[in-house]
Amino acid sequence: MTELLQQAINQVSKLPDELQDSIASIVLAELEDEQKWQAQFASTTDSQWDNLAAMIRQDIKAGEVLPLDDVFPIG
Repeated sequence: MTELLQQAINQVSKLPDELQDSIASIVLAELEDEQKWQAQFASTTDSQWDNLAAMIRQDIKAGEVLPLDDVFPIG
């Protein structure tokens, strides 16, 4: 176990049981979500990635994609 995780567990263990359970539920839901994403990525075929890339290129060509600086302006 990492030092940071141990620190988090130590802090959570000082909280009331109800809050501990709430935090545990959040962590477990995040872990489940991460496992689903990992499985989804692992099962994606090269053909699917190629199709996705082609769709994105078409969106860019059609002007349907905003420049990143327009979405997240600097300064």
